[in-house]
Amino acid sequence: MTKSCLKLSAVVSFIFCLVLLGGCRQGDSQAASSRGAVAGAAMTARQVKLVSSEARKLARTVLSPGTLAADEQATLSFKVAGRLSDLKVDLGSRVSKGQVTGQLETNDFRVRLQQAEAALQQARVRLGLAAQGEDDRVETENTALVRQARALLDEARLNLDRTRQLVQQGIQAKAELDRVESAFKVADSRYQDAVEEVRNRQAVLLQRRSELAIAKQQLAETTLYAPFEGAIRERRASIGEFLAAGAPVVTIVRLHPLRLRVELPERDAVGIRQGQTVRVTVEGEDGQDYSGRVARLSPAFQEQSRTLIVEAEVDNQQGRLRPGSFVKVEIQTVSTDDVVMVPSSAVVTFAGIQKVFTVKDGKAVEKNVIVGRRSDDWVAIEGLDAATPVVISPGNLAPGQPVVVEQ
Repeated sequence: MTKSCLKLSAVVSFIFCLVLLGGCRQGDSQAASSRGAVAGAAMTARQVKLVSSEARKLARTVLSPGTLAADEQATLSFKVAGRLSDLKVDLGSRVSKGQVTGQLETNDFRVRLQQAEAALQQARVRLGLAAQGEDDRVETENTALVRQARALLDEARLNLDRTRQLVQQGIQAKAELDRVESAFKVADSRYQDAVEEVRNRQAVLLQRRSELAIAKQQLAETTLYAPFEGAIRERRASIGEFLAAGAPVVTIVRLHPLRLRVELPERDAVGIRQGQTVRVTVEGEDGQDYSGRVARLSPAFQEQSRTLIVEAEVDNQQGRLRPGSFVKVEIQTVSTDDVVMVPSSAVVTFAGIQKVFTVKDGKAVEKNVIVGRRSDDWVAIEGLDAATPVVISPGNLAPGQPVVVEQ
């Protein structure tokens, strides 16, 4: 290759390098222009809404799992034996207080009632009373049995007095006086027997009256009533089944209010008092809370677990809660000192750092804060003074960005 050719190649290579260098500088200029445009767009004014932070008393809360139970539960049964003829409820049936839930066959009980009524009427007639009536008072001396015995006794007394006079006058022998005295004693004994017989009949009348009351009660016990308002938890008998006295028929539970049982550790039980507000959350029901109040406290801690048993009454008028449910419990105890609180939407988290934005001279100002406990839609924070306006829902708001406050 000649020297002229080498020179020509070197010139061509130099020109090509200059062209490439010019292209790179033009690309860098365009990228810089693009970054400047983006930065200018990011710093455009943004409309924001402000709300002032507030100093509030935040109640101390205790969180614990708990179990709901029926405030009252009863297993219903008949006091008398008999065959079940009707069962008007089943599992899940709602019942009101005094509602009929079951019925036994009543034929045998009605027959016994008629026998008791007949025996009572007989006892009343034997005392000289009307067969029908409620007044069982009797004057012993006015009964026929005692009047007859009284008449015989009076006659024997007169004979005795007359015989004594005749014996004293010597008209009758003394042997006749002995006979008359014996007759008088017999008449007196018969009178006493008559009085005792009347008293015995009065006792029988009282017994018949009691038997009648028992027969009526047994007939009434053939009907089973609900002792309180609630729902049927369990059915334990079938129609046509012969039930012994006391055999379980159905189990009923009261649904309002429910009894909440919580076992709190000793460190969390401090400050728990009767009447404090309780909030209950049921597993599986997102966002649904139920209210209640602390009703009962155990007087002592459990020695083995060092826990305090707390019972609360939970409102369940709508019947949405079920006894036996596992729930989360939040008990509000004493109030703390004033703490600064802001809406939870005003707090943003970036790289694990929590912060809020305020506005100063028309620009956004970033402040790092420490978030504490929550209360409804507000959250307690540290690092900000009360009554300081903060931006609601700042999103991707940047520090120093111009802002326009919406009224």
